[in-house]
Amino acid sequence: MTQYIDGLNWRYAVKKYDTAKKVSAQDIDFLKEAVRLSVSSVGLQPYKVIIVETQEVKERLAEAASGNNKNLFADASHLFIFANELNVGEGHVDAYMDNVSEQRGVAREALNGFSDYINGFLNTLTEEQKNIWTAKQSYIALSTLINSAALLKIDATPMEGFDAAKVNQILGLEDRGLNAAVIASIGYRHDEDAQQHAKKVRKPNEQLFITL
Repeated sequence: MTQYIDGLNWRYAVKKYDTAKKVSAQDIDFLKEAVRLSVSSVGLQPYKVIIVETQEVKERLAEAASGNNKNLFADASHLFIFANELNVGEGHVDAYMDNVSEQRGVAREALNGFSDYINGFLNTLTEEQKNIWTAKQSYIALSTLINSAALLKIDATPMEGFDAAKVNQILGLEDRGLNAAVIASIGYRHDEDAQQHAKKVRKPNEQLFITL
């Protein structure tokens, strides 16, 4: 528990990455597994995670970023792009039920009640509401990535400052029924990033928590 809190105190949203340092394949595998196991409503995981390590692609994506995010896109070791599934529906639920059936050794028919429950919820939503919901789910996975990276002393910067339509176009996401919801760059902080020396500022317990 101490290690986890220490990691959260250590991390910050990096403003400048050391381009000479790359995250190892072993650590990337750890982060992928952490994201795969992330919390997700009803376990549906209505998103995909695109991991970009090729410098040329990172630089193309930087064109869609705003402000200092351009540098973060280009200089980070990797980019994790959390893309929510658009207009999620029965097809997505059926695929999930097939996976549950296979992984748990349960007859597909035995999952009809669960399937009906999820579809019933989705049917109450408009297309816009569905897309908002799936985007929110991707943010939960983003949080898992950020916190897991901190345990490994890998820096990360979550970002909303980008043109989603342009990212979608560069990566062909809309053709896959996806939308870039949020992006995290990961790597290692540069010695010149002064922000690493700033004291972390958060609300004190008495201002943040209400116990009833």
